[in-house]
Amino acid sequence: MITTEIIGYAAMACVGLSLSMKKIKQLRIWNLVGALLFVIYGVAIESMPVLILNVFLSAVNIFHLLATREQAQ
Repeated sequence: MITTEIIGYAAMACVGLSLSMKKIKQLRIWNLVGALLFVIYGVAIESMPVLILNVFLSAVNIFHLLATREQAQ
């Protein structure tokens, strides 16, 4: 298995795992990790749809993680 496929499978596993989380913070963290891995994967396979979607999802997850962090303070 080549490195690109390993990154893709790891990204898929992180996103899948995120959907099983009951706590929203854990969901967002795992989803962010998966989205960032998909960004790397999208660059590696030169796929703009994969890249654009996952850059957007990463930004959304970061925004919500920072917003919940500020609310906790």
